[in-house]
Amino acid sequence: MLQVRDIHVYYDQVHALAGVSIEINEGEIVAVLGANGAGKSTLLRAISGLVRPKQGEILLDGEPIHRLPPERIVQRGIAHVPEGRRVFPLSTTWENLMVGAYTRSDSQQVRADAEELMNTFPLLRERQRELAKMLSGGEQQMLVISRGLMARPRLLLLDEPSLGLAPLLVQDIFRIVEGLRERNVSVLLVEQNAAQALRIADRAYVLVTGEVALQGPSEELLGNEQVRKLYLGEA
Repeated sequence: MLQVRDIHVYYDQVHALAGVSIEINEGEIVAVLGANGAGKSTLLRAISGLVRPKQGEILLDGEPIHRLPPERIVQRGIAHVPEGRRVFPLSTTWENLMVGAYTRSDSQQVRADAEELMNTFPLLRERQRELAKMLSGGEQQMLVISRGLMARPRLLLLDEPSLGLAPLLVQDIFRIVEGLRERNVSVLLVEQNAAQALRIADRAYVLVTGEVALQGPSEELLGNEQVRKLYLGEA
């Protein structure tokens, strides 16, 4: 489905990604782990067209997308939910959902999709007329994930969806992410909560200073001594 081949990304003189290669197959949840500054968010930004690789290529179904503008990448089936629950605070929950469908012209189906998402997340239905700034952190995270799904993506890029949430809400968010398989949505998940991410992911990559240091099936990485020590908090 998606192939990232040997990409290099720079921010001025900072070499943020240095020859990163990953792939995601249809129906997979793939986790990306690493410390702050390892390049995880930059990888998602490169895939979604927000930054452009200086070298390497990104292919979707064998076709290059790394020179396309972000809106064209959304139209090709990739949606990006960035870190930080970036809602439009002075717009309602419903209006935030509609922003996610800005590339679509099938207005009747857009409304049907929004109704379906509010059935999936009843709290959003209860709050649909409220300003997004009035929602709790967990509700805002449900909203931004739902807003991403309004684009009807084949691949959803999720950046730190559990960041700053209470433990019970973290469990809810990971259940939502795991349930995306039932929607036939593949997921590339950047997450500091390595244990939770590895439990729901099929495979994972570990980034260290802009390079892939480890990769493999999640069960294998859960048993890896280095991963357990550095990312799972085990001595």
